[in-house]
Amino acid sequence: MLLRYRAESTVLLILLSLHLLAVGACAPADSPSPSGFALEEATIAEIHAAMEAGELTARQLVEMYLERIEAYDKRGPALNAIIRINPLALERADELDAAFAESGLTGPLHGIPIIVKDNYDTHDLPTSGGSLSLADSIPPDDAFQVRRIREAGAIVLAKSNMAEFAFSPYETIGSAIPGYTRNPYATNRVPAGSSGGTGAAVAANFGAAGLGTDTGNSIRGPSSHNSLVGIRSTMGLTSRDGIVPLYFNRDIGGPMARTVADAVTVFDVLAGYDPADPVTQGAQEHRAESYAEFLNADGLRGKRIGVVRYHANADNTHTGVLQRFDEALEVLRAQGAEIVDPVQIDLLENRPEGGFWCARFKYDLENYLASLGPEAPVKTLEEIIESRRFHNSVRQRLQRSMEEIPPDESEPCALAAENSARLAEEVAGLMGEQSLDALVYPSWSYPPRLIGDLASPAGDNSQILAPQTGFPAITVPMGFVTLEDRELPAGLQILGVAWSEPTLIEIAYAYEQATQHRVPPTTTPPLER
Repeated sequence: MLLRYRAESTVLLILLSLHLLAVGACAPADSPSPSGFALEEATIAEIHAAMEAGELTARQLVEMYLERIEAYDKRGPALNAIIRINPLALERADELDAAFAESGLTGPLHGIPIIVKDNYDTHDLPTSGGSLSLADSIPPDDAFQVRRIREAGAIVLAKSNMAEFAFSPYETIGSAIPGYTRNPYATNRVPAGSSGGTGAAVAANFGAAGLGTDTGNSIRGPSSHNSLVGIRSTMGLTSRDGIVPLYFNRDIGGPMARTVADAVTVFDVLAGYDPADPVTQGAQEHRAESYAEFLNADGLRGKRIGVVRYHANADNTHTGVLQRFDEALEVLRAQGAEIVDPVQIDLLENRPEGGFWCARFKYDLENYLASLGPEAPVKTLEEIIESRRFHNSVRQRLQRSMEEIPPDESEPCALAAENSARLAEEVAGLMGEQSLDALVYPSWSYPPRLIGDLASPAGDNSQILAPQTGFPAITVPMGFVTLEDRELPAGLQILGVAWSEPTLIEIAYAYEQATQHRVPPTTTPPLER
């Protein structure tokens, strides 16, 4: 329901709420909202242009996003996407405004409020991994990616809800806060998992962009379900340091945003070598000087793109998703791409014995807990189980994880690693032999499920090709599917070989510019000021 701030008393109540949210911040009184600036769907470039024109300050921007969180997260549509708001956000905005008055924009993310998934370490806020067992855990320092966005001028506005310990790709529920996170396009449906809180929050314009993590799906799935752009990088291009792990050998953190340009602006800040994460050694050689240089509206011309019909035509593919996908192929052709349809990946269609996954949650989580130092609230998985401070839906998985052995001692993990290497070799060989620049398929073959429904078709297509090869993939809005009189988002996934982010960005941006499929949800409309 649209909230209308007409009476002076209502305005005062809202400003009081914002003041309480900012407890501890030594900041001047709330500043008036800028006239003429449209917050909803504003891009990073538009925000910076307004700042440089003297029409907007970082404080005003933070206040407006906080108004939306206050109106829509626990009230109204009750998206339940936010675990906690940063009480120092307004103080940081004031610091940035003072710096701007002296010398202009301080970095590529100057004053940009970012929603951060609550499995990223933040030195000044708890990092829960979605679990009550870690609700009071304040890490000793920031995750590498959090440090990078702060250094670039970003404001960590809030920590977002997530599937507990990132276990579920299907729904976002944990014990850190009660209840499900809801999809803003249909509040009786899921935003996917595990980065569903970031997905719902960014889609509803609670922040300018967000950080999610992706082990098998969890950036690309929530981005698809919330009409967003999500980037899973090549393994080794972005650091995993300071992220609560699910399976460390597959975990990747990255941006979720409303436009390709915004996702790339954040990605440019995140990508690069981190001595604390040896897997990023290759980034020193392969990182592009600027990924923004590849935002080319003519980027599809001359590209050869393969169609993975194994995903697009799966038995449970919704007819509406398939229609949107076939329309996307026509757009790619019209923009100058050559479409190779279909391409066949044998190890995708005929899974090898032993599969691709290595069960290593216990090993990786306990390594992370050790990194927190003596102040860690728990030090072992066994302590978490004994605490009973977790959602009942993850109980069995936590207990099964107690049986895991270290991955370097596990024959199943060795076989999974061998199978993954074979898959990467096959995909790279196929793309090389057929001179393919990318592969495409629907990010999910079915629209978002109803909350609580774990029986109907899911349609997650993200679990194998990108995570198991270590190759990069981007999802971009592909339009909407009508289901039960609701328009539900669908996503187009674009995958390439290692270090091919520049090519994927060209394709994603050109497709986005030709289609402009992103439409904001109607459940969280602009607030009247």
